[in-house]
Amino acid sequence: MTDWQQRSANRMMRTFGAPMAMLVRGQGARVWDDAGNEYLDFLAGIAVNALGHAHPVFVDALTRQASTIAHVSNYFASPPQLELAERLARLSGAGEEGRVFFSNSGAEANEAAFKLARLHGGASRPRIIALTDAFHGRTLGSLALTGKAAMRAPFEPMPGGVEHIDSTIEALEAAMGDDVAAVFLEPIKGEAGVLPLPEGYLAAAREITSRHGALLIIDEIQTGAGRTGEWFAFQHAGIAPDAITVAKGIGGGVPIGALITFGAASELFGPGHHGSTFGGNPLMTATANAVLGEIERAGLVRNAAERGAELRAAIASIGSPHIVGIRGQGLLLGVALSEPRAGGLTAAAMAQGLIVNAANPSTIRLAPPLTIDSADITEFTARFGRALATLDTPTESDAS
Repeated sequence: MTDWQQRSANRMMRTFGAPMAMLVRGQGARVWDDAGNEYLDFLAGIAVNALGHAHPVFVDALTRQASTIAHVSNYFASPPQLELAERLARLSGAGEEGRVFFSNSGAEANEAAFKLARLHGGASRPRIIALTDAFHGRTLGSLALTGKAAMRAPFEPMPGGVEHIDSTIEALEAAMGDDVAAVFLEPIKGEAGVLPLPEGYLAAAREITSRHGALLIIDEIQTGAGRTGEWFAFQHAGIAPDAITVAKGIGGGVPIGALITFGAASELFGPGHHGSTFGGNPLMTATANAVLGEIERAGLVRNAAERGAELRAAIASIGSPHIVGIRGQGLLLGVALSEPRAGGLTAAAMAQGLIVNAANPSTIRLAPPLTIDSADITEFTARFGRALATLDTPTESDAS
């Protein structure tokens, strides 16, 4: 065990597994560990580093704002806060009626959305519907929404009123009633193995919730900021939700999240209903503004769509018998394996200088920076192919 591994084991809470490496530097789609080993990063901090590492736009915005004013609390407004709120309303299509609440993470954004649903529901609408296997966070409110019983069990009782249903239109129609306050869903279930909702589901969910007077709240934390080839995944379906939650890629590496409301839902929160000391401070909002501005300026939403198609084709071209499918959209892809050996494949990829993620035992998740080019995909294909070849020789790590 190295010194840093011992220090981590001694001092860090045991909420995560043992770290895979000590990363000390990044540039573009590559990172380096403390031993000087280089890795091609096709996880991007779990869909966070939209511009890759140390992008000059990100570095300049963070540095410039830190030297100006970093934090003022929400007793005051700041120019970057208002600019980012206006930008998010425009990009999401929330428009003139749209409003934004800033948080520090996706889980916090979903906590705010949970409270929005409660305000809408009141005493007459006590039920909230979410989907089985969906992931919305690990705080108590967001965990109650998360459709993974094993995650909830150690912390029960959960906040009440949440019901989890299968991800079919038929199940949603059967569960809905006029006593439902809101339906929460992910357009693509990232933590469940990059599982898209069935074709037509979002349009049906919009029609069903509207008919029953319930809010449709879409968790875009992993799918937003251009990752799927649209600014937000719900836009592929041509619908307008009542609210979305965002985080991860909007900040490009700084901790920031937001709840964005549409239409009448924008009038639900009043003074004192919610708050955050750090949420929306100038340092985070200035950086997020710069990140989203660069995604827009450089055409990275289109790049996500084009490189995503190229990446799919490259994976298929490997011709490995261990790959049985590719799911997802844009640059959020899940490589389905023929056996539950994703843990071993992730370790083998690291040994080949490639960072990917085992979303579940049978799925490798890919979420590279939106800035990747064809050369990066060529290098990924070579390294991933070599890692796949190691599966022909089983190891103990396959069971992880």
